[in-house]
Amino acid sequence: MSTFRYTGIQVRGERIASIDDTVVREERFSLFMNGTRFLDLVASRENLRELGAGFVLCQGLSRSVDAVSVEGNEIHVSAPLEESCEREIETTGTVGFLCRPPQPVRSGCTITIPEVFAITREIVTDLWRQTGGVHCSVLARNGEVLFRASDVGRHNTVDKVIGYGVLNGFEPAECIVGCTGRQPRDMVIKYANAGVPIIISRAATTDRGIATAHELGITLICFSREERFTVYTHPWRVKGVGPEERPADEGAGKALEGR
Repeated sequence: MSTFRYTGIQVRGERIASIDDTVVREERFSLFMNGTRFLDLVASRENLRELGAGFVLCQGLSRSVDAVSVEGNEIHVSAPLEESCEREIETTGTVGFLCRPPQPVRSGCTITIPEVFAITREIVTDLWRQTGGVHCSVLARNGEVLFRASDVGRHNTVDKVIGYGVLNGFEPAECIVGCTGRQPRDMVIKYANAGVPIIISRAATTDRGIATAHELGITLICFSREERFTVYTHPWRVKGVGPEERPADEGAGKALEGR
C-alpha cells in the first residue's frame, strides 16, 4: 500500500518531540458503469479491479459482473444493471442505492470457535499497527484465507475481498468475511447483496445492524478479539455456541422493504 513519511510533533505526557510518522495515501478514482461515468470513490490504489467488481455487487447494482478493467484512475465495470437504482447518502460514510430490496442469505455455511479466532488474527496487519489509518478485510472459505485487502475505507476493503471472490469464481454462500470496521445497517446490507452468510468484525455493530442481520439471515459476530467474541444473530452457524442445527422457526427471514 502507498504510504509516505511526515514529520509531526508528538505530545506524550510531559514530553514533546518531533516524530517521523508513516501515513497512508488516499486517492480518488472514477467508476464507469458500461461506459458511463457513475461516481467517484476515495480509496487506496491496490486491488482496484476487485474494488470495482465488489462495489457493483455489494451495492445491489447488479447480480453479476461481466468484466472489469483499470485505466489510470478509472475503473471500468461491465455488468447488467438493475432496472431502477436511486442513489442515497448514508451518514455512516457510504453511498447507498435504492435498487432491489436485499434478499435473505440462504446458506448452510458454518464455522468453529477456533476458526473465528484464526480469521480475527488474519485481519490485524502490520500496516494497521504501523499507521492506524487503514482498515482490513479477509475472505475465507473452508478454514482457508483466500484473500486480504487493506484500504483507507472499511467499505472498500469489503468490496475488494468480495470482488476477488466473484472474479475468481468462489461461491459467496460458502465464504466468510472478517473485517476491522464497525457493522451498521449499511454494511450488513452489502453482505446480503453479495450473499455472504457469516461476518466477523473486531469492532461494534448497532441496533439496526443487528436487526438487519437477523432479518436477512446473516450470522453477525462482533468484538472479536484475542480471547472473546459476541454472536448477535443466527448463532446456529457457530459450532459449539448455538444449536446443532438451524431452529425450525429461525429461517432466513424475508427481503427488507425499503432501505
